[in-house]
Amino acid sequence: MVGLSGGEKHYIQGGIAQDLRTDGRTRLAYRQISVQTGVIPQANGSARVKLGGTDVIASVKAELGKPNYLYPDKGKVAIYVDCSPTAAPMFEGRGGEEFSAELSLALQRCFLGGKSGAGAGINLSSLIVMEGKMCWDLYIDGLVISSDGNLLDALGAAIKAALSNTGIPKVNVAVGASADEEPEVDISDEEFLQFDTSGVPVIVTLTKVGRHYIADATSEEESQMSSALSISVNRHGHICGLTKRGGAGLDPSVILDMISVAKHVSEQLIAKLDSEISAAEVEAE
Repeated sequence: MVGLSGGEKHYIQGGIAQDLRTDGRTRLAYRQISVQTGVIPQANGSARVKLGGTDVIASVKAELGKPNYLYPDKGKVAIYVDCSPTAAPMFEGRGGEEFSAELSLALQRCFLGGKSGAGAGINLSSLIVMEGKMCWDLYIDGLVISSDGNLLDALGAAIKAALSNTGIPKVNVAVGASADEEPEVDISDEEFLQFDTSGVPVIVTLTKVGRHYIADATSEEESQMSSALSISVNRHGHICGLTKRGGAGLDPSVILDMISVAKHVSEQLIAKLDSEISAAEVEAE
């Protein structure tokens, strides 16, 4: 945790109350965001996102698997996060493992909706090769390189950018196999299907400091929070997931207001991320 003196705490909280934060931003403004795609050549898709002093990488690996028998028309997605011990002292040993697990769970909630995939920001039906028999399993790995607050939003942006960079090999299934036989498949080395990211959300975390909430909190600001609500919103304004951190409870009316603010903030974040992803793709070519 960031150790701050009484004066520094007062300065941070006073600035937030006045809508002028220590780095000059207003309460709902994000820091500078930059995106690089295709940073891990052996992955099906990857991206690096820097959000102020927070620096993260996400990679996507696609493997053929079998759908869960309860959901024969859906593929599977798993999200794991690893916090590099060099990113922050708190990531060393058990603390890092617990925090990595907490981030992984929060990202799954924000991207994958309920167990059935209902409300998921990632379209699991698009991963089906043969209903009930074969699907793509996506393994999404996040790595925290350096941390200066708001890791969840940065990782969410990196996952969205990595998915937009993901090509899934085209699979041709041999016709004529009987229902009991394993289908024969031919996986193309040349033809790739671009992963559809139109419904993939961004995550907007609003951190409550004093009576106000702020977007894209730094580590210093996070050390002053009473609670934080992370809301994943797609470009159609649909809420794909929610997750809360911090001990202080939130009144339902406050949560509704935060959701409405997050929707507004997400529009600017999506527009910024879209232009960064497009620029990164052009540069990669």
